Amino acid sequence: MSNDIDNESFCDGIAEEIINALSKIKGLKVIARRSSFAFKNKNIDVRHIGNQLGVATVLEGSVRKSNNSIRITGQLIDTKYGTQYWYKKFDRELIDIFELEDVVSLAIADEVRNNFGHFEVQDHLIKQPTNNVEAYQLFLKGRSLQLKWTPESLNQAISYYNQAINLDKNYAKAYYANLQCYGLLAIWGYMPYQEAMDLAVGNLLIAKEIETALPEYPLSFVGKFLWGEWDFKNAYIHIEKALDINPNYIDGLEAMTELSIALGFFDKALTYANKLLEVDPLSANNHYTLASIYYYQRKFKKALENVNYALTLNNDLALAHHLKCFCLIWLNRSQQFQYCIQDTTLKEEKNLLFQLINNKDVEVPEQMMTKWSQFQNEKTMPVPYDVFILSNSSYIDQGFTRLKEMIEQRRGQVINYRQEPFLQPLHNTKAFSELHKSNLSIEDVNYHQIDEEKPSSIILDAQQIETLKEELCSYFEEDEPFLNPQLSLKFVADVFELNTNKMSYAINKAFHLNFNDFVNSYRLNYFKSLAIDPKNSHITILGLAYDSGFNSKSVFNTYFKKTEGITPSKWVKSNTK
Repeated sequence: MSNDIDNESFCDGIAEEIINALSKIKGLKVIARRSSFAFKNKNIDVRHIGNQLGVATVLEGSVRKSNNSIRITGQLIDTKYGTQYWYKKFDRELIDIFELEDVVSLAIADEVRNNFGHFEVQDHLIKQPTNNVEAYQLFLKGRSLQLKWTPESLNQAISYYNQAINLDKNYAKAYYANLQCYGLLAIWGYMPYQEAMDLAVGNLLIAKEIETALPEYPLSFVGKFLWGEWDFKNAYIHIEKALDINPNYIDGLEAMTELSIALGFFDKALTYANKLLEVDPLSANNHYTLASIYYYQRKFKKALENVNYALTLNNDLALAHHLKCFCLIWLNRSQQFQYCIQDTTLKEEKNLLFQLINNKDVEVPEQMMTKWSQFQNEKTMPVPYDVFILSNSSYIDQGFTRLKEMIEQRRGQVINYRQEPFLQPLHNTKAFSELHKSNLSIEDVNYHQIDEEKPSSIILDAQQIETLKEELCSYFEEDEPFLNPQLSLKFVADVFELNTNKMSYAINKAFHLNFNDFVNSYRLNYFKSLAIDPKNSHITILGLAYDSGFNSKSVFNTYFKKTEGITPSKWVKSNTK
């Protein structure tokens, strides 16, 4: 929230930092930036947002920057009823921005835990990446440009990252961001490959001397091993290291999905693709990836459904258009196919491939062979239509030769060649089986357990929990701390000289309730005792709720109806004369 448009990247960056911080908490599902930001500045009912993202709670807030001051507001809203159950405002000087981000992230995590049950929260979620606030602001400007993923924006992002580095030579995240930008420019062919890779490696060599605890460090090797060398074993090792640092790291999950597809480990690929969609459900790229898995499994109808949805999210996703074309070819949907390819590039190739798959006795025109020969000397097709066509024609030997050349060059367009349906005619040749062989088999891997809860380091044994249960009941019945509307988990934990993680775990295990429901159960019983007492007949229901420790009308009404099945007024009417 600012009249200065230049502050937008800064404020968006802070929002992303809080998202990333919360995503580090095991057991807490947090939607990634791409899907969360789809609702930015839009007046949409929170219940619709919850349905779109598959979440029970929405964090809504704002960032306002003015001179050297910053204000962050946040509220947590239940997506079933639209009820706000937490709101807080944070004010700081700009110099304290990293401390503020950490404080906000921890406050949000604590409040979600208080309302939904136990998960362990670290002491700190955000580490200060630089001592220079100006460098941080430049980094966030670079980040906002990088996320546009165009050659122009990537080069602009590099400029801002370099400015940040000039202000802080030890800004590791800026070097890693540069590395990613140069890697993309190299892979996409927007810079001379070797020049871009040399610059990427130069940034890596500096970054690794500063900070190797970031997931960006192990992942920086993945592009080289997976796409550059097809060294799947080393790619797997480094992706695992990145996911060990942050199990919800989007780039790591994407890389593990791509690796699994290349290896033909489709069950694992689906597991990771679905995890991606869980944390980033409105990403066109994620739906395209899921469609690709179904395509390689020859489930063309399911692939078509998913790729169509990807294109509704982002119609500019070029690879998704090619995948849709392939699905329509295999499903022999001629009319839809013709509509799909109108006004597209490589139209001749697409039509010829359709005829070869569905009509069989079709010859490849000589002029097309000549065209491909000239084309290869200038640039590469985004997908290898020439290889697909040759492999399904009388020129099958030339198709194999071209495929072999591309494999030897480690061309990304054919990394999934063993799974590609269009290359099935080549599978019967011995020479095909002798092409690049993976150095990683399914027996060699122990995939990151993304759905498995690791044992908590703060687990209490059964006897400790039972003892705490008795002591908590005595404390709440005798001292009535629930009458304090500001009662917090930390306050109760301090009374028992425990940390908040242990107290949260104990309440969850002993009473099968989250902290707020545990406290509100006492408040509700206290309210009932007040409400049926004739001496209080002159006090409003809301007044009695506040006297019982509730500090919000909506929270009181929602909790009462959830617990009793009727409204407070109906309950009072039926229980008093």
